[in-house]
Amino acid sequence: MVQLHVKRGDESQFLFNTTVDVHVDSLTLQVASIYNRRLKVDRICSEISELADHGISLPPNMQGLTEDQIIELKLKDEWQERCIPSGGADFKKDEIERRNGHAPNEKMKDVLRKTMEEAKALISKKQVEANVCLTVDTVKEALDQLRGAVMIVYPMGLPPHDPIRMEFEDQEDLTGTQASLQVIPDEEAQLWWASKELQRGKKLQDYIGKNEKTKIVVKIQKRGQGAPAREPLVNEEAQKTMMMHYYKRQEELKKLEEAEDDTYLQSEWSDRQALKRQFQGLTNIKWGPR
Repeated sequence: MVQLHVKRGDESQFLFNTTVDVHVDSLTLQVASIYNRRLKVDRICSEISELADHGISLPPNMQGLTEDQIIELKLKDEWQERCIPSGGADFKKDEIERRNGHAPNEKMKDVLRKTMEEAKALISKKQVEANVCLTVDTVKEALDQLRGAVMIVYPMGLPPHDPIRMEFEDQEDLTGTQASLQVIPDEEAQLWWASKELQRGKKLQDYIGKNEKTKIVVKIQKRGQGAPAREPLVNEEAQKTMMMHYYKRQEELKKLEEAEDDTYLQSEWSDRQALKRQFQGLTNIKWGPR
């Protein structure tokens, strides 16, 4: 299997196994799907953290309003009574007035938080260091775990306007958000290797040959952004080692410059008569009473 180390810019994302016979079209779609779904898992985890602390999302027309404004406008959250967490709710006011404040109890919070950590671990960038490859099924498993945890805590489901439900149903609206800049639509995704774009319509072997044991670094890019920066000749760890060696060498040279030029004359090896005295048995002679 060919192992791809997928990066976005200089940042590692994940490892992916494929074959040299794969079509670039199919490969690009698979890599883009995993990349975007990892972002989805991160977004859902961020919202689940808020769900655990402050309950379900308020309707869009009530978000950001104070209690007095809600009363004045005669607005009512119809989903508050329908979406009650298992075991009852503990009230904790949301300071930014985005969620209704009726949070799950501690036991249900633990369910959400534990599942969230497990899902994050499945798609973590640390999997690159552990040499673990990701698949579409792995990311789907992480999403299914999160969906299951939310169903346990909220058996009646979440409101249709809640960001978590919208993410699960692929109805999220990221317009104008920082998250939208990270997403790469499947049809706009490009893969680059060695400063060459992997053109759709060709096979991977047209670029890297037919060796199935190849390991390469590919960079995912959005169409129109141009070629990504080339990989450095040495990796970060090797660069740190080289810098440390250079620093130590500089310190040693500095100490030599500060030392007296004739200090070596005090060394035993610099005594011209040492060999002669050794043959005559005149070394280690001490004067004085024994």
